[in-house]
Amino acid sequence: MRLRSWKARSKRALVAASLMTTVVAGTAGWAMGNEQQPLTGPPPGTNSWRTDRSLDVRLPDPATASPARISAFFDSLSPVERQRLVARHPSVVGNLDGAPIPLRYEANSRFLKQELARERARSTDPDLTLQDHERARSLAVRYEELLAPGRQILAFDPRGRGQIAEVYGDLPAAEHVSVVVPGSDIDLNTFDRSKDKYGTPAGMGHSLRTAADARTAVVAWVGYTTPVGLGPDAATGRLAEAGAPRLVRFAQGLTAVGAPRPAVFCHSYGSVVCGLAAPRLPAADLVVFGSPGMRADSVSDLHTTARVWAAKDDSDWIDNVPSVELFGLGHGEDPTDPGFGARHVPAEQAEGHTGYFAPGTDSLRAFALIADGEASPDGTTPTGART
Repeated sequence: MRLRSWKARSKRALVAASLMTTVVAGTAGWAMGNEQQPLTGPPPGTNSWRTDRSLDVRLPDPATASPARISAFFDSLSPVERQRLVARHPSVVGNLDGAPIPLRYEANSRFLKQELARERARSTDPDLTLQDHERARSLAVRYEELLAPGRQILAFDPRGRGQIAEVYGDLPAAEHVSVVVPGSDIDLNTFDRSKDKYGTPAGMGHSLRTAADARTAVVAWVGYTTPVGLGPDAATGRLAEAGAPRLVRFAQGLTAVGAPRPAVFCHSYGSVVCGLAAPRLPAADLVVFGSPGMRADSVSDLHTTARVWAAKDDSDWIDNVPSVELFGLGHGEDPTDPGFGARHVPAEQAEGHTGYFAPGTDSLRAFALIADGEASPDGTTPTGART
């Protein structure tokens, strides 16, 4: 009986791998053109930071110093010394995991203003092309939007397609923290697009913050290079492997400044990132939804102390993706499969691949309970339920 079961699984795996190979090959004409190069390494401006001796001390290297070490370094500085670093190196301080949260907000505001001035100048530079002018005007509009009063930008990196993290709520005072990790087609420009609102990190973050307790803060994190469209990037773990260490470091930066271990909400390809990050991720909960897999066969394979939750609605197209990882294609078992061992999150009222955070859905209500630390240990009877 066991042999027959093993043969059946092997046959399914081979069929699925063959199907995925066919799909990838068939889309290679356009998908390969969209192959993304992951953004890795320390923040922009790091070289200048490394050579700065204005404080008569060696500044901690953003590439090698742990967030805990960076937090301790800033604790040793006076307010005047902190402000000096913000003024001299806003692009580093704003993206430095372990730096004080309010200081990062201030640094990113300064960095955005610098980039805004730069793009405005480029938009009329006679040495540039009309296409360059148009691109510069578009970026200037984007930066103006991010500088709107009340926005709390925790990370901002304009390189490549751009990366960003935004906070909803009072993060320094929060009793509970959640981090939203998005999937494909998300970058600086699509982070908060109005189309498909609840499929964007900003939309998910706003919705969760509204549904959760006032003591809960939410961070929408776009700190890795996401796949564009369908194709090799989405079918393999290459970009997730580059993004996982960045997610780990970001979460370590939160806990280094005193924030509680976060609940990490991972959508679609973002759940692949979370699965690879899990062993080192200081998370209280890992919540995956619309997941193609976590590069693991079961919860135990994640090697995490976090509680693992999974949601998938019946209308989500991700259900058509083969639950297999073979020859580098696919992302493994379906986390909502009972055999995977994740705790169940109801999603009967969610619609499609991006409807899990829509107001009034059972999935959002469950997510809010998890975010607030009110879900029961068995994951089936949330305590303190709110309507």
